[in-house]
Amino acid sequence: MQEMDFDRLRPIGLSAAMAQAIAISRQTASGAPLRVTEVHRETVHATDGVAEFTLRVMPRLHRSLAGEAQSLAVGDWLLAEPDRFGDWWVHTRIAPQTQLARRDMHGLPQVFASNVDTALLVMGLDADFSPRRLERYLALVQGSGVLPVVVLSKVDLRGDVLDERLQALATRLPAGLDVVAVNALDGDSVAQLAPWLGQGQTLVLLGSSGAGKSTLTNTLLGNAVQDTGAVRSGDGRGRHTTTVRSLHRLPSGACIIDTPGVRTLRPATDIAGAGFDDVLTLARTCRFRNCAHAAEPGCAVREGVQADRLANFKKLEREQRRDTMSALERREQLALWKARSRASRLRERIA
Repeated sequence: MQEMDFDRLRPIGLSAAMAQAIAISRQTASGAPLRVTEVHRETVHATDGVAEFTLRVMPRLHRSLAGEAQSLAVGDWLLAEPDRFGDWWVHTRIAPQTQLARRDMHGLPQVFASNVDTALLVMGLDADFSPRRLERYLALVQGSGVLPVVVLSKVDLRGDVLDERLQALATRLPAGLDVVAVNALDGDSVAQLAPWLGQGQTLVLLGSSGAGKSTLTNTLLGNAVQDTGAVRSGDGRGRHTTTVRSLHRLPSGACIIDTPGVRTLRPATDIAGAGFDDVLTLARTCRFRNCAHAAEPGCAVREGVQADRLANFKKLEREQRRDTMSALERREQLALWKARSRASRLRERIA
């Protein structure tokens, strides 16, 4: 069996646990260990720490992943080798240590990053600032084994509202969550992220378009690798200058995954592990066991949680309930809604 060069693979995020998993897989499968840097429709880009490769996925592996409702994602570790024509093929995916996933339009989990240590949740201090959206990103990360860190960008533009924004978040975010305010264009300011940029660490940037993810990536890299663009003055939204997820090596020895901005975010995490511990804890002290936290008397949740945060929790709970319904349950719910609509129209005619 070919020896694995740990020193070469460490700068692209190889951990001791993953090195062991790769070694176990190579007892029964051949091939070079590579890490996915980009995923495209027909091909995968990967690196061995020195060279870059363009690979295709063996049909057997594709069928196996599809049967498990899985697919290759940026950050995955693979075993691959060339055929007799020199074309490289992926035949083994090493089981990921962590995964980040959201639900697609059909309610199915869609993995977009694997083997991540820290998620930098980037949000601008300008019109991009939205505690509700940030709670959704926390819901996506919580329970995945990935550490969330909130990064408030554009402190150079809206430093005047920083204290106000921090206070707004302090009343809603879980205790102990790290919050860092940076000027994404300034290397000294970005240096505040050094505790999470150690050698072998992998980070992912999450946030809406225009939040400053690509600008932050370029500053960390010390090179303008990612395209950046202006934002609309009205709502702070940016256009999708980043169109694919991509993994980059940082001078510190860490890796960072830049992602496109997300317009619609539906976390795939169970609501019990979605960062709403305060709501779930208070719910146990409500007067009624099946309290819906609406108009029931003695509701501890309504008394102890901000109305906007509670509304966001309920919306996520409804979305998750719909996403986990079977086809039969969906049809039954649709029939119930139609019956209620007919009854409402009938009452209006009678009145």
